[in-house]
Amino acid sequence: MHCPQCKNQILYHLANGYKKCKSCGKKFSPKKLDRQKEILHCFCQNLSILTCSQKTKISYMSIKRFYEKIRKEIAVFLELSYQKRETIVAYDEYIYIPKSKRSKKEAIFEGFDVLSFDYGGKIYNILMPELSRYKQSFIDDGLHEVYYKELKNFLLFHKISNTKNPNLITQFWLFFEDFITKFKGIDKENFFYYLKEAEFKFNFDCKELQEIL
Repeated sequence: MHCPQCKNQILYHLANGYKKCKSCGKKFSPKKLDRQKEILHCFCQNLSILTCSQKTKISYMSIKRFYEKIRKEIAVFLELSYQKRETIVAYDEYIYIPKSKRSKKEAIFEGFDVLSFDYGGKIYNILMPELSRYKQSFIDDGLHEVYYKELKNFLLFHKISNTKNPNLITQFWLFFEDFITKFKGIDKENFFYYLKEAEFKFNFDCKELQEIL
């Protein structure tokens, strides 16, 4: 065992079961670290909070809080990684609309507009401003129906053109479509973090995920 903060292997054993690092002085609980590793493994395996709770015998709320913390850490990690990018190979736009809403015209304004970049074999996504912000202005101008038809044609063409010659960005979109269906009732405010989780899991395999996290 080593210190989770500085990786030093010289540790003091404390009476309360904790350990203290000789180098940096950090105190930590080996049992807590083991629990966190179990949860992390579940997260990397795409297990739901409920399934993880049943498997690890750890409370649902504890796992929920840890999952939320992981997603926020992922967003920071990906942002820092993108800042160190070398060359952008390609970029494209993607509008995600939940499958349950795609048959409704008004759902166009509930979609999530995503700008995706391929930089050296990795994917990075920027979540653009919500389309809903334009809904009222189109209704007021009587252009709601026109906008709907034009965007529908764009989405249809975009889907056909991208699936004929799938590049890394298209591969990510297909991955995301499958990934996001595992979650039910995602709040609009949290969509960004699920997008980043998908990006993270697309860019790295399970072993790399656990090492990075």
